Amino acid sequence: MAKQELEAKRNWYAIHTYAGYENAVLRNLKQRIESLGMQDRIFEVIVPTEKNIKIKGGKRVEVEEKIYPGYVLVDMIVNDDSWYVVRNTPRVTGFVGAGVNPVPVSPAEIEMLLGRMKKDEGAKHEIDMVIGETVMIIDGPFKDLEGKVNSVDKERGKINVLVSLFGRETPVELDFLQIRKI
Repeated sequence: MAKQELEAKRNWYAIHTYAGYENAVLRNLKQRIESLGMQDRIFEVIVPTEKNIKIKGGKRVEVEEKIYPGYVLVDMIVNDDSWYVVRNTPRVTGFVGAGVNPVPVSPAEIEMLLGRMKKDEGAKHEIDMVIGETVMIIDGPFKDLEGKVNSVDKERGKINVLVSLFGRETPVELDFLQIRKI
C-alpha cells in the first residue's frame, strides 16, 4: 500500500479500560507495540490529562487529572493485526464504537483535546466572579461569612472580598477555591 493510502486510514481511536488502570494500559500497550513490531501501524498512545488546582489540607496543590477517566487514545491504522494487539492488551475492555468496528475520534475533537492538554502547560484558574458580586466564604478563618467581591486576580487565583467585621468592611484576600457564589 502506498504511504498516502496508509496515512488516509490513520486515525485516533478511543479505547475503554478498567477505571484507574489507564497508565498501566498505556505502559502495557507501548511494550506490546515494541515487542510485536507494530510501530508502523500504532503510532502514539496517550492518557488525556490536564493540570488543576485543588486545596488539600489548607494548601494549594497542583494536581494532574484525567480528562476522560477510563479511556486511552491511540493513533493507529486499524487492520486485523493492530486491532488484535490493542484489543488483547491487559485491562482493555474494547474500542469505542459500534459492535466490533472501532469508530475514529473526529480530528476536531482530537485537536481540541490536545490543545486542552498543552494549554498553558500549567494549572488553570477558572474564575467567573464579577466585582460587586456577593459570595459566601466556605473555607478558612472567615468561613460562613458573606462578602462582596472587591477585586479579582486571575493570574494568582486570588479574590479580594470585603467582609463586614465589627461594623466595618474589611478587605480579605482569599483563594478562589475558598469562596462560592450565593
